[in-house]
Formats: sequence, structure tokens, C-alpha cells
Amino acid sequence: MDSLIAAAARALAAGDPLGALKRVGLRDDAPAMALRGIAMAQLGDLARARTLLRGAARAFSPREALARARCVVAEAEIALVSRDLAWPAKALATSARVLQEHGDAVNAAHAHNLEVRRLLLIGRLDEAERALAAMDPAPLPAALRATHELVVAGLATRRLNMNSARAALARAEQAAHAAQIPALTAEVEGALRALDAPAARLLANGSERAVRLEDVEKLLASKALVIDACRHVVHEAGESVSLARRPVLFTLLRLLAQAWPEDVSRDTLVARAFRAKHADESHRARLRVEIGRLRRVLRDYADVNATERGFALLPRRARQVVVLASPVEEEFDAVLALLADGESWSSSALALALSTSQRSVQRALDSLAMSGKVRSFGRARSRRWMTPPVAGITTTLLLPAPLPE
Repeated sequence: MDSLIAAAARALAAGDPLGALKRVGLRDDAPAMALRGIAMAQLGDLARARTLLRGAARAFSPREALARARCVVAEAEIALVSRDLAWPAKALATSARVLQEHGDAVNAAHAHNLEVRRLLLIGRLDEAERALAAMDPAPLPAALRATHELVVAGLATRRLNMNSARAALARAEQAAHAAQIPALTAEVEGALRALDAPAARLLANGSERAVRLEDVEKLLASKALVIDACRHVVHEAGESVSLARRPVLFTLLRLLAQAWPEDVSRDTLVARAFRAKHADESHRARLRVEIGRLRRVLRDYADVNATERGFALLPRRARQVVVLASPVEEEFDAVLALLADGESWSSSALALALSTSQRSVQRALDSLAMSGKVRSFGRARSRRWMTPPVAGITTTLLLPAPLPE
């Protein structure tokens, strides 16, 4: 490695892409192209960065497997930032293995971190947890320790284990300061602010208040019957049942929970659950069927009693019924939650993260675009969607994958 390449690599490691470009900006050999690609990625020109890295990978000879593997890892990071979640994960795993075999433990760990971050984005929390458990961050340089702890904090936050999340962010903050990379320090500070932001609204006994993730964690561990409108899940004393695929039943349950201990009229239930302006006998018959189904789903938690004017929720063990709602309720909450990270997403990546069809996501995006809540740029396969994050609100509870049951 010549002196200019070594100096450029040190500049990139310190978060100084312009310093790296000053040294290799006019060179077209494979090592210089690779470093230029990483520098352009740090400056935000992801398309140019990807082109340079692919060119560098082709320029390295077949015997330079280590250099090629590093290019693949750098391209994988660009794919993650640009939310190209369909990027071949096998290529990243293969490169990580090559790096490990050639003694490049640092870049191998970076490759594993990227894979865990991808798993978190698409809601595969168990796989992400297993991958994290196999990693030891102690021997890593400060910058990589900080990114590792950010991933640990992200998983703990999604699991609503807030003590672990705060401990991980404290370690990430120390490592980021040691690395002396401003962008990394800012990322950690942003994650810390998100923990203290309102994460949901608590509706109970006709009142409403904002709650943080710690409050949600305590609530779900309590003996209250919690109707989680963020995830469409019913919780009580550590047990839960999902109604994510039964929207009519969940709508009926939420209406009954918000009115508890009072009842809800049949006309109100029909209008809200079936979207009918006028309740006729067929709607009332359907309501009786759906209430029967709801009773079977809730048999371990509550009963639904008929009253003179409608129905009322009757908990079996809990002394309190509360509804956990999102801070700002929208028709397409989950799509907005993913876009709220400030990155640009393709409709295919959103569909993958939400485990739904691309056409359903596209309809949601078109509706949100008409109301000015999202915007797009590019055309065809290069079209991306984004929206500015909602100030002062964390959307963790709206992200894909159910809470642990």
C-alpha cells in the first residue's frame, strides 16, 4: 500500500472524506477507486459511490479476494442507507467469511453489523438477536463499537427493554466520543433524544396523556388490560394476543375499551366497525356474529356483555382497561413510521419491511402523496419516497413486527 492510499484510508476512518479525496481524487487504480467510492458515500453521493465501488471490485484481480470483499461490504452499506433491502444478503455473508479468513476482523464485524441492521429494518428481531449474540465488540475500534452499540440499542428498543437500550446508548456515546467522528456522535445523540420523546398516547377513563417508551414498558408489565392500537395487540400481565389480521374485531375492541367501564351503543359499533351510515337488521346481525368472534378471542382476558343499548367490556382479572394509541394517528401509520427515519425508501423496500404487497404500499404512498405527507423523486425503479421526521415523536411502536408474545 503506497503512502497516499494509506493516508486516504486513515482520513476515511476519521470521517474526513474530503481529506481522502485530496489524496486519491485523480487516481483510477483499483485501491484509489475503492477509497473514492467510500468517500463519495460519506458525502452523500450514493449513486456515484456505488459505481466507483463496483468498478474497483472489477479492477481488483481474482487473487485480491480481500480487497474485493471490502468493496462488497462498502456497497452493502450503501444499499442499506439507500434502503435497497433486496440487496443480496448472501454476498455480504460470503464477504464477511472471506474477511474473517484473511484476518480482517474489523471489516468482518462491520459486515455482521450491516446484516443485523438490515434484519432490524425488516422486523426479523429473533434473527438479529442471535446474530448480535455471536459478536464480541470489545476488540473493535471505537467507531465500530459505537455502531455496534447503536444496533444493540435499536434491538432493545424494539423489544421494549429500555434499561438495556439506555445502557447500550451510554456505551455508544463513550465510543463515539473516543472515535471523534461528529456524524457518529450526532447519531447517538439523536437516538438518546428519541428515548425521551413521546412514543404513544394513553387513553383511559376518558382522559388522554402522552407516554414515553419506558412508560409503555411498565404498562405492558402491569396487570392492566392494555389494548395496543399501535400494534393491534391485546396485553395483560406479560401475555398477549394479536388482532393484527382481524381489523374489524380490533376496531370493536378498541371502541369498547375506550368506553370502559361504560357500554357502547350498537349504532356506534356498526358505524365505526362497518362504516355504515345507517344500521339496518343485516348490520345488527353481523355485529352479533363479530361480537361472538371477539368473545372467543378474548376468552382468557375479558368478556363482552350485552346491555340494553349495546355492549360493554368486562375484564376477567384486570382492574383497569387502557388503550395505547399512536402519537399522531394516520391511515397508513406503518408506512409513515418507516419513512420517518429521514431516509429515502423504494416501494419494494417498504413492502419487504412491512411484509405486504408492493401494490398495497404503492396505493398507500399515492394517497399520502396527494395529502402532501410524503414526496418522491426519481422514476421507475429508481423512484424513492421520503418524508421529514415528525419533530419530538418516536415511532418505534409503529415499526413492523409484533411485540414479543
